Amino acid sequence: MRPKVPPDYPDDAIPEPLHKGRGALSNETSRYDTEKRIRTTDGWEQGGSPDPADDEDLPPLRTTLTRDATRTILARNTSPDIPFDRSINPYRGCEHGCIYCFARPTHAYLGLSPGLDFETRILFKPEAAKLLSAELASPKYRCDVIAMGTNTDPYQPVERELKVTRQILRVLSDFNNPVGIVTKNHLITRDIDILADMAKRNLAEVFLSVTTLDRDLARTMEPRASTPRKRLDAIRLLSQAGIPTGVMSAPMIPGLNDHEMEAILEASRDAGATRAGYTVLRLPLEIKELFEEWLRVNRPDRAERVLSLIRQMRGGALYQAEFGTRMKGEGPIAQLLSARFAAAVKRLDLNRVRYRLDTLRFSVPESARTALVDAKRDSRQMRLL
Repeated sequence: MRPKVPPDYPDDAIPEPLHKGRGALSNETSRYDTEKRIRTTDGWEQGGSPDPADDEDLPPLRTTLTRDATRTILARNTSPDIPFDRSINPYRGCEHGCIYCFARPTHAYLGLSPGLDFETRILFKPEAAKLLSAELASPKYRCDVIAMGTNTDPYQPVERELKVTRQILRVLSDFNNPVGIVTKNHLITRDIDILADMAKRNLAEVFLSVTTLDRDLARTMEPRASTPRKRLDAIRLLSQAGIPTGVMSAPMIPGLNDHEMEAILEASRDAGATRAGYTVLRLPLEIKELFEEWLRVNRPDRAERVLSLIRQMRGGALYQAEFGTRMKGEGPIAQLLSARFAAAVKRLDLNRVRYRLDTLRFSVPESARTALVDAKRDSRQMRLL
């Protein structure tokens, strides 16, 4: 099934083509754009109307990579409902293409679409490890857990070749700075050597995000993330290596995957997860239109029911951004989901032990001290020129 043309579009507008292996169905205009691009027909198609089969000849959308010349790598936040105050995002945009990703609207800051651009036009930070070393070595830095994977996935497919995340982990290990990682990709098992060594010093914790156990649903909803089976395998391998590993059954989407919550938690526990968490679907800004478009094409029989249930959890809207309710929702449906999660966690003996990563081991390696001194000297010399 193809996307439908919105009723307010011109008469000659035609649906966007479907792109295999991508989550978004269109390049939704961002909130900063002053113009909207619409695909139209020139009337030369046989019979006077476009044939959906013609789109099958379109080449697949390729992923393009652009260097991000950022000058800092640690992002700070003061949100009261987020359990960390600093994070690292090695990439901007995410090739996983999860249709519900709340980070999609950030691509609008770059003049790009939160739709297909978000998953095909990726910015990477080649100097991330060097920048991180300088920031951690600063006398002003105070150690705390650094989160990774809270915005875009640090183990998305391009990481296999670029290894930006692996370089970051080496720096964190050298400084004894603890890290917490959330990912949907089995690629994290590549870095078991670093993570297991950090775990021995109580410096690492990993959560695998498992949204569904239904392979077909995962393929359309999270097209380039690892399959549910591979994510469970990653939990098994990480936990066997002595790395504290948990599961995030997130996001829970009422009427679509929420019935799987208990099965996800049990399968993850059986694979070795000892901790668990969940969030409900968040649809800020442009994601509302992208998700609804995806839902009506991929699950047309459930679309109205799912949207109605979401509104019942959001005070009649598709999204509310208030702290305290944006992560879990409100109302009877949200309360039932919370009660189900609590009962499953108790039955499966999850969250019995809470890990507190060690922030007292932090120390600046001598090589980093030397590099910081050299950088300051070079900076002073440049100011004299």
